[in-house]
Amino acid sequence: MNIWGKVIGGALGFMLGGPLGLVFGIWIGNSFDRGLSQDFGSVFTQSDPAETQRIFFTTTFAVMGHIAKADGVVSKQEIAAAEQVMLQLGLDENKRHEAIQAFEQGKAVDFELLTNIESLIRHCIRKPSLIQMFLEIQILAATADGQVSPPEKQILYQIGAAFRIPKAQIDRLVEMVIAQQSFHQGGSGSARNQSGPTLSQAYQVLGISSDSSQAGVKKAYRKLMSQHHPDKLVAKGMPEEMIKVATEKSQEIQAAYEMIKKQTF
Repeated sequence: MNIWGKVIGGALGFMLGGPLGLVFGIWIGNSFDRGLSQDFGSVFTQSDPAETQRIFFTTTFAVMGHIAKADGVVSKQEIAAAEQVMLQLGLDENKRHEAIQAFEQGKAVDFELLTNIESLIRHCIRKPSLIQMFLEIQILAATADGQVSPPEKQILYQIGAAFRIPKAQIDRLVEMVIAQQSFHQGGSGSARNQSGPTLSQAYQVLGISSDSSQAGVKKAYRKLMSQHHPDKLVAKGMPEEMIKVATEKSQEIQAAYEMIKKQTF
């Protein structure tokens, strides 16, 4: 049990502010002690980008397999979605084999979700853009059949909780990814609007409401473009093989923004 933060904080607080300073100092020290007990050092340790890339890659496909198995049986659509991601990434034979192995590992009955994402958490805890891309890829695979099932949603919530992301934010991400697919696929398919993506979907792509101001639209657009910038993501540790996903998402965000600007500005 860590107590030195409380001891030192309390002593300094008392010296500077008397009894009230003592109370405040102990409170500050307690926060510091709790930080130490939660592997405080890992938060400030600079992770190796190459190691982050390796962990991001294998964890992505392992969790994808786990989500595919959430309903009890891995459907043809879910297998096709995983294969589509691999095809989209243009993986070479070795990387494809590595991705399939990780996917099969995630399908195993004894797969422990939280245990298997611990390394990813340590490497990405201060990189929200990487965390969001990880979640978006998982949602992309989960929506292979046009929707996210309750068991799949629960797994996404568990991942969100591990990264301290509230359920409401996960729900918004699901809406964003589904809307982005409409822009990417031009509204084709049974789950899409046959006349093409709508203005409502464009707002969902940006994660904002349809009554947002011009300033609000621009702010959301710039934030998302920054989060999905390929060069920034690679620098933070996203595998280069997955940059195609980020590039396509940037294009979808751009298309949604242009639709909103054309019809409302």
